[in-house]
Amino acid sequence: MADVQIACVGGGPAGLYFSILMKQVAPAYDITVYERNPAGSTYGWGVTFWGELLDDLLSADPESAEAIRKSSYRWDSWIMNVHDRASVGGENWDEGFGIGRRELLGILADRARSLGVRVEYEREITGEDDVAGADLIVAGDGAGSALRERHAEHFGTKVTTGRNPYVWLGTTKLFDGFTIAFTETEHGWIWCYGYGYGENRSTCVIECYPQTWQALGLDRANEAEMLVLLEKLFADILDGNPLIGGAGARWQRFRTVTNRTWHRGNLVLLGDAAHTTHYSVGAGTALALEDATYLVEALVEEKSLEPALARYGRDRRGALRLTQRDARYSAQWYENLTRYIGLPPEQLHALRSRRHSRLLPHVPPRLYYQGVSLGSKAARLLPGRRSAT
Repeated sequence: MADVQIACVGGGPAGLYFSILMKQVAPAYDITVYERNPAGSTYGWGVTFWGELLDDLLSADPESAEAIRKSSYRWDSWIMNVHDRASVGGENWDEGFGIGRRELLGILADRARSLGVRVEYEREITGEDDVAGADLIVAGDGAGSALRERHAEHFGTKVTTGRNPYVWLGTTKLFDGFTIAFTETEHGWIWCYGYGYGENRSTCVIECYPQTWQALGLDRANEAEMLVLLEKLFADILDGNPLIGGAGARWQRFRTVTNRTWHRGNLVLLGDAAHTTHYSVGAGTALALEDATYLVEALVEEKSLEPALARYGRDRRGALRLTQRDARYSAQWYENLTRYIGLPPEQLHALRSRRHSRLLPHVPPRLYYQGVSLGSKAARLLPGRRSAT
């Protein structure tokens, strides 16, 4: 089987992890990862994942998983900060981890090369003709996938753009736990999701309503002006530490990508090319790595390529359905923040933690909270609502 050639387009977590797992079960396969950017060049700051994923990684490839664990910052607490109001916090939360995106990609690339995978940087692949000799082409080239867009009608690609602008920044402030901070301005609320990912390093994702963004002048500010203003607005949680911009530090609106089918011939979608999930649920990296495991499993267990790719798409779309639904409700909760922000901090946090409920947007917030706090049968049903209404 040494003549089997696999081309992984995109050197992100999904493509690199797929190449690692595939090379383990088929060492003779000729696998190449093509990345359009230079080595070590990436966007964003830290990515987050949860303890359950680390357990899965340890089972799939202990060597890379252990390296990821050692390079990650761990937390098991959370804090919510509402400007001029009491903060709330808690211990024994789900165990979470943050790791620098550059560190994660470096670990995965090193592991892939150690197994015999070729990783070629500054190689942009825009069509199947660029890798014409490949038996399988894995499109892990991101939410704006060039390979997918060439056949968007076949894949049934649908892109939905969210309402709120957001920007991805870093800071030298190390947050002890996962931090959500809400600040009220004369033009409305603006909020930050912050989490540590290394020594004196944290990620800050800042979001607000479009009208607040425009009224504060953030739509017109250059990067330096933006950072100064945001540092003032979040001074209470930054403790004098600066915000850091750089590559990728631009305001955007989240694009939710879905596809009706995930393969066409020998071309298959992976990670953000196949689906995106709103950042407020912190699952993007985990889902990309899980995609890789599903695809490898299907390729190993099916006897030919077409049934394997069909099974992968069918099984993975089914597994993602609940997470994608929860992510939509999560994004909508923040897009309707004014409905909840006047509540006492404890109630605000309780309803934020139940933002995946399909009934929450239709029940008066205080009434919903009262039901939850009373522990009634209705309260036990409201947060999950896994069955159809």
